[in-house]
Parts: sequence; structure tokens; C-alpha cells
Amino acid sequence: MSTPLQVTVSRLRTPVTEEDHIRGTSDAPVTVVVYADFQCPHCGAAHPNLTELLRQRAEVVRLVFRHFPIINVHPYAENAAETAEAAGARGQFWTMHDWLFEHQDQLDPVHLSLGVQQLGLPLDEVAEELRTHAHLGPVRDDFVTGIRSGVDHAPTFFVNGIRHDGSYALTELLAAVDQAAGT
Repeated sequence: MSTPLQVTVSRLRTPVTEEDHIRGTSDAPVTVVVYADFQCPHCGAAHPNLTELLRQRAEVVRLVFRHFPIINVHPYAENAAETAEAAGARGQFWTMHDWLFEHQDQLDPVHLSLGVQQLGLPLDEVAEELRTHAHLGPVRDDFVTGIRSGVDHAPTFFVNGIRHDGSYALTELLAAVDQAAGT
């Protein structure tokens, strides 16, 4: 006698709030939360797909970014996340987010400081904030919320609070969003 297969659905344990980094229409019917690592090549490959997803489903989807730096594999990931938070404190999170993914091979401290300068951020202030880990709290908080939600790798996606275990290929992301939107 066999037992039926039980499928467990992972759910997002920490709801999206105004403290999150959100891109897209605030009242969109579909929310995609991504836990990502700026140094992860898979996250880098997913980045243009998420950009295109937002372009193609502008009225349907909003994107929420949460940090999930895997520091034992990616030694610059946490510092990059702190840099994004420092930029975010100055209203430029998404600009830095995009810069980091577009320059994944340049996340060492020297190149990161060049990125800060390219974005016109105050280099000395940001350097001091990185030295003192002034923005480490939100990065670690995101990581913990990911662990609580069952995140075990980056990128990990949740579509309307339910873990998307498909790939980050644009076609799969579009299908997941369309299904969640009921279209």
C-alpha cells in the first residue's frame, strides 16, 4: 500500500511593507519578492528578466527586492548589499541595485567606491557607513526573513506570497505572474 505524495508549499513569512525596496505600481495585483545576492551569477542572469517582466507587465506586477548575500561563497556580496542600502538612504537604491548587477565582476572595495562616485553619492560618507556597517541591519534582517520563508539559495522568488520553484527564465516568470493575476 502506498501513501499519497504530500506537496508542501513554501510561503513568504514576512509581508511586504513600506520598508521594503519596491519597484513598480504600488497597487499592482501581483507582487514578486526576490531574495538575491549581488555577487551571485544566477541573480545577475535573472536581473534583465525581472527588468523585462516589469516592462511587459507594468500595470500587473510590482517587484520587491530583499537581500540574501551568501557570504561563504560570495565574499563581496554583503558589502555590496550595504552599499545598496547606503544609496537607498539617499533615495538611490534602485540606481545602485542596477549598477551592482551590471558590474558584478567589479564588487571589490576599489571598484565599488568608483560606482559610488559614478552615481554621485558622497564617497567619504558612504565609505564611513560601510566601515562602521551602518546599513548592515537591514541586510541581515532580509536574510533572516528569507531563512524563515525557506529560502536556501539565490535567487528565490515568491509570487503573491507563494514560492516560485520554477526557473528565472522570462517565459516562466511571465507565466507565474499571469497565473497569479488570473489572466
